[in-house]
Amino acid sequence: MAVVINTNYAATAAANNLAASNTNLQRSLNRLSSGSKIVSPSDDAGGLAVSMKLSAAARRSGAANTNIGNNVSYLQTQDGAMKVAAKVLDRISELKTLYADATKNTTDLANYDQEFTQLQAELTSIAGEKFNGVALFGSTGLSAQVSEDGTQTVSLSGKNLGSSSVGVGTLTASTVTDLGDISLTNINDAIQNVATMRAQNGAEQSRLGFAAELLTVNKSNLEAANSRIADVDVADESTQLARWNILTQSGTAMLSQANQSAQSVMRLLG
Repeated sequence: MAVVINTNYAATAAANNLAASNTNLQRSLNRLSSGSKIVSPSDDAGGLAVSMKLSAAARRSGAANTNIGNNVSYLQTQDGAMKVAAKVLDRISELKTLYADATKNTTDLANYDQEFTQLQAELTSIAGEKFNGVALFGSTGLSAQVSEDGTQTVSLSGKNLGSSSVGVGTLTASTVTDLGDISLTNINDAIQNVATMRAQNGAEQSRLGFAAELLTVNKSNLEAANSRIADVDVADESTQLARWNILTQSGTAMLSQANQSAQSVMRLLG
């Protein structure tokens, strides 16, 4: 082997190996300190793109679940109002029966009518209730998004307490001024229709509950899929860290030896 001065191939090779080991050591340190396998796009360009989409889908799933919770709160508030309306109707039904007593005089009937008038006003008030500025009752329903991509929705039916078509509106109409203007059939129809609307409300709450459960499961699976792509395996990376750490130290030592080997030329020249 020729002895030369200008070119120290051994030192160059050692320096290159040291640089590569040091780069890998820094990469392992970055991965372990960040907990991420993809520290820069160059680590896994394709994986980064998939990871970003999965992460966004998981976050949307969480947001959609929050929206479902708000819609459930809306339905619960709506049902609470209808529960009170049902109690009011029960009292009106009782008053109507008492009103039919032949032993009641005109003053007694007028007293019953006063309470009936107040209950009419309460039914009208309930029909105008709102949740966060959104009307609880009306002919138009709501559409609840129950998937992260917006393709799945649940229709919340409109429940119009003030409509004469559901019976309650018949009792609160301006033409009804006393208990003598209504029949038990009117009252029973109103009670039945409120019961039907409460049943619809319960069915919608049930479906939203299952939709929320599905979103929770999907979110967990999306996060797990993203983890397999983006999260570092600490056990494996720790092994790699030890490897690159040793190679860096040995590379530094060998570079020092390679640099010293050129000094043998001085002995030949001396």
